[in-house]
Amino acid sequence: MIPEAEIWQITALSLRISLTATGLSLFLGLPLGTWLALGRFRGQTFLLSLINTGMGLPPVVVGLVVAMLLWRSGPLGGLNLIYTPTAIVIAQTLIALPVVTGLTASALQQLDVRLQWQLAGLGASRVQMVLVLWREARLPILAALMAGFGAVISEVGASMMVGGNIKGQTRVLTTAIVLETSRGAFDRALALGALLLGLTFLVNWGLTLLQQRGRR
Repeated sequence: MIPEAEIWQITALSLRISLTATGLSLFLGLPLGTWLALGRFRGQTFLLSLINTGMGLPPVVVGLVVAMLLWRSGPLGGLNLIYTPTAIVIAQTLIALPVVTGLTASALQQLDVRLQWQLAGLGASRVQMVLVLWREARLPILAALMAGFGAVISEVGASMMVGGNIKGQTRVLTTAIVLETSRGAFDRALALGALLLGLTFLVNWGLTLLQQRGRR
């Protein structure tokens, strides 16, 4: 039986890590997706193809790359980040980033190009134009944010590889489910799975309320 205090600690850590990773992916992916959608440069289609490919990148591959970088003998080993929550945040950010970037770029490219012409004709600066376009595409951008959060809150491979599933330090809901399943404690695994689904629903419910308020 898992103590109740430990369950809440695991849940809080899962939420903190995934929300941080999702926030970072939005911070990086929103301007990157905007640049890819609105820019006109050589190699643009190739970069968009890379981003779209990254949307289907297996989390375990991301975990492997991050683990190699953060391992003690790796190029970033001196930072001592392997098997820490920060390492999981890095891995999850890399998982969510292509999702947020790709869907943001797609959302902005679907806007009527005449809107940009109108804004330019009114004398809007580049920053003002981007802010208006973000506002017009806020519904699909929020959907991109939900997709990014869903990708990281449910992943397990990268978290296991870079976090180590250490009790009281890096154990999150998905890795705890794997651990309980390996022990044959399917009832506890199912209970943790239900908790994970409930947590995911609550976060997405909040984002959906924000999205639909913007629609109205």
